[in-house]
Amino acid sequence: MSNSPLEPFLEMDGEERYDYFLDAVAEERDIWILINPEQQFLKIVSDEDGLAYLPVWPTEALAEAYADGDAGLSAKAVSLPDFFKKWVPGLSRDGIEVGVFPCPQSDLWITSPEELKSDLQEAMAGPGFF
Repeated sequence: MSNSPLEPFLEMDGEERYDYFLDAVAEERDIWILINPEQQFLKIVSDEDGLAYLPVWPTEALAEAYADGDAGLSAKAVSLPDFFKKWVPGLSRDGIEVGVFPCPQSDLWITSPEELKSDLQEAMAGPGFF
């Protein structure tokens, strides 16, 4: 996987990638998902516990590097307003968690849609003034 956009992140743990994700998305205002040719989003279901989650990335290049040409998956941007207004309620209703910035052979930070929304809103607010 040399020269992959994911390479600098392979040594990070899930929490470090989560923090990077929050900062990058707060700045760019887009979340990236993977979709198939039928415009259906990629959802991963864990074999062990049946947990379903939507994998998300901070940039198009990172989402595409993860897909690595698999099964016609392509990256699609979801604006933060759309994510907050449509995706968070829909994912919550359907019992789908969010897997933030998956990386091959590394642990994954999985959170609820509401918690991710809250953390993103906090990241966008920036450091407080005292």
